[in-house]
Order: sequence, then C-alpha cells, then structure tokens
Amino acid sequence: MTDTRTAPVRAAATDVPTYRWYAAGQWRDLADSNLFDDFEPYTGGLYARVPNCGADEAKIAIAAADDAFPAWAGTPPVEKARLFFKAAEIVRRRRGEIAEILARETGSTIPFSTFQQDLVAATLEQAANWVYLPKGEVLQSNLPDTHSIGVRRPLGVVASFTPWNGANILAWRAVLNPLAAGCTVVVKPSEFAPISAGLMVAEIAEEAGFPPGVINVVPHAPGAAAAIADEFFASPDVRCINLIGGVKTARMLAERAGRTLKRTVLELGGYNPMIILDDVDVDYAVRMATFSSFFHQGQICLNTRKIIIQRGIYDEFLEKFVERTKTLPSGDPLDPTTIIGPLVTQAAVDLMDERVKEAVSLGATLRTGGTHEGLVYQPTILTDVPYEATASNEETFGPLVIVEPVDTPEDAVAVANRVHYGLTSTILAADTYKAFELAPKILHGIVNVNSPTVNDEIHAPMGGVRDSGWGRTGPDSLADFTDVIWINTTSSERQFPF
Repeated sequence: MTDTRTAPVRAAATDVPTYRWYAAGQWRDLADSNLFDDFEPYTGGLYARVPNCGADEAKIAIAAADDAFPAWAGTPPVEKARLFFKAAEIVRRRRGEIAEILARETGSTIPFSTFQQDLVAATLEQAANWVYLPKGEVLQSNLPDTHSIGVRRPLGVVASFTPWNGANILAWRAVLNPLAAGCTVVVKPSEFAPISAGLMVAEIAEEAGFPPGVINVVPHAPGAAAAIADEFFASPDVRCINLIGGVKTARMLAERAGRTLKRTVLELGGYNPMIILDDVDVDYAVRMATFSSFFHQGQICLNTRKIIIQRGIYDEFLEKFVERTKTLPSGDPLDPTTIIGPLVTQAAVDLMDERVKEAVSLGATLRTGGTHEGLVYQPTILTDVPYEATASNEETFGPLVIVEPVDTPEDAVAVANRVHYGLTSTILAADTYKAFELAPKILHGIVNVNSPTVNDEIHAPMGGVRDSGWGRTGPDSLADFTDVIWINTTSSERQFPF
C-alpha cells in the first residue's frame, strides 16, 4: 500500500482513471487485484476503476478519525466555519466538472446534477453557522450554592453510509451534520457512486484544508460492504451509524447497533402521497404532479408515489397528466434537455418491470409508459391498482406513480396513512385553511401544503417517522450527533443522612 497526498487519481495507461481511497489526509493505493469497475448507467461503458476496500482499510480510516476527533472537537467555531466556506467556493468553481461526473456515474441529468452543486454550496455555507449552535443551558437547582448546567458534547467517530441517488448532496449532508456537531466521519459510499457519494467529498475537503482524519472515505465493490460494516460495529471508537438508504438495510444496521449500543440516525425511503382536493387549478396540479413524480426519473426518496385525488376532477386531471407525461424528453443525461435519464442499474429496471407487470396482472390499468430502452424507463402512470399489488404499498425507485380517486378529503387522508412509510406528503388545495386542518392527520414527518413532495430546505428539520426512519437534517441534526452531559458544582458543604 502506497501513501500519497498528490492526487485522488493515479496515472493510468488508458483513458479510464484509477482512483485511490482516502484516510488520515492521504490518498492511498490498493493493488490492481483489489480494484472494481465503476460503469456509466447510460452508455454501459467503464467510467473508472475504484479501490475495493475491506476490513483493513476500514480499521485505518476509523483509527484516523478517532485520532483526529479531539482536535476537531476543540477547533474554534470560526475555523470550522472558514473551512466550510472554503469548500463552498471550491464546489462553485468546479460546478460543471462535478455535474458531469454525477451525470456519467449515476445517470443524473445535467439540470439535476448542476442543481445538486448549487445546493451543496448553499448547504456548506449554512452549515458554517451551525458550528455555533451546540450549546448548553443553565438549570435550576434545589440545592444551595449550586451551579447546574447541561452541556452538549460531540459523540466521536460517525460512520456514514451514503447513497447513489442525489449522490453528491446526500453525501455532503451525511458528512456536514456530524462535522458541525464536532464529530469526525468515515464515509462508506454506495458501490454505484463511489466517486460522487464519497471520494469527491474527500477531494474537495482536502483542497479546502480540512485537517487529516476529519473526513475519510472507504469505497467498496458491489456486494462487498459487509467487511467494512463489520468493522464499524466491532470498533468501540465508532459511536454512531448514520445511514441514508433503504428500509431493508436500516433494519439490519439498527439490529446490529442495538447489540452494540451504538446510536443510529436513519434517513430512509418513503411512499409519498400527493392529495389533490377538487378546488384546485387542474393545470397547475398537473405541472406539480409531473415534477414531483418524475424528477430524477423517480429515484429520490421524496418523489410522489401515489396521487390521491377527489373524484370531481379525477378524469380531467388524469387525461392532462398522461398527456404531459408523454412529452417528457428522455435519453442521454449529458444532454441538458433530457428530463428522464437512465435508472442506475439493470436491477432497477427489472424491478420496475416486475412491479408494473404484477399490478397489471392484478387488474391495474397502464395509462402510459411501462417500456424501456436500455436503462431509460419511460415515465409510467397506473390506475385501478389493487391494494394487494406491491406497487401500491412498497416504494418503487423509478418513474412510476399511481393515481387513485377518492370521495372526500378524509378518505384521502385514510389512503395516505394506510402504508407504513412516513417521510413526505403533499396537500394541494385552494382552501389552505382546510389543508392546514388536514395536515396534522397525515402520519408523515413532512407535510407540504401547495408544494411538491420533493421539497427540501437546508435549514428545515427534514426526516421521517415510522418506516421512514428517525433523526432530522439541518441544525436539528446536532442533537443526533451529540450527548448532553450534566455538570453541577456545589461551593458549600452538603448535609448527608449518615
């Protein structure tokens, strides 16, 4: 294993870059036999070769983060803020370059890829202020001459699992929230986005001047996550498991974390309903539903999965919604006019096909879509979907939405609450007072009134309930990555019973 600070990519005889992994402020090589191929979803071509890290690399990264923790926890807020602002400058300068990496590695369209860079920069700038937020409080005491205070203290090393969808912004979120609290981080990026969801973060952090060991990244090949995860759970230095991912993975991690009493923060998927009441402008409802359902070809945890609409406008809405959906341009994510790019893997396409065909076999009506070319799946609308169909209950990560009519707003809330997810939802209504009355009845962590389900403000406490996880983003996340300790000091002698 060779250590170097020179570059994240080592020289190669071909045009395909070979990446290094990152720990303790050093870019590190693995032997060629321990590299894996990172493919472009749209072309199927080889994009990069990436280290397949395992237990040994995870141990090194954890040790580096643990060594860096005391100094980082004690770094003055003004210095942490300076580093966040510097990283934001770098992201803005490299905006186009990083957007192209996202498009090629994850299939994210250029509009979404560039949007991610703007959001990353803004998040870095806002997080620069969060470093001042972890604070204590003075408590009243019943004892004389006693000073009693509660103080927030950072946990230590946080192991962050970052996803491939929205790879860059979600990777930064998984890093920045713990860093702002005073923790250090080891990132295990998705095998489908090792660069966008991990190594690019390390590259920018190094350029910005973050101290060695504060951010460490250990990528791995498909199917090879277990060795790294095992080290996260085995190490007493890892105090928190921070996952942005799926429910199945979360259940496994939470069970293991329970056995080792590690804290977990889980930002999971959702089956996100959009309720449309019959007093709305139908054309506006169609525009919102199209964006909310098919943004990033349905591969965001916030996408609308079911549109629940009052019967009085159902036929008009459905006709216009289907026609608008048919006009969405699909294809090459590097083409700035593309709206529907490729799904991330063939397995994702196969799952879409399986869910659509199952629903149709059970009596659903296919209104548009249901076909694909390569990994580009056409946006798909289903109606008359029975509740026993998997698509009616489980999140399908792709451009699939169900439209269901109901009679009353109360019926709509009942349909929205019948699934076990609870991430985000929307109520679209001209009568905002009625919508506001309905909002607390929806069992979701986020309820948007007259905004799409895809609605995420940096400073807001975004997060789910029930099967959509626990923990919040933004400044509220600082509570997840800190302990509260009680310090009390008495300056006079106390009386004791014996």
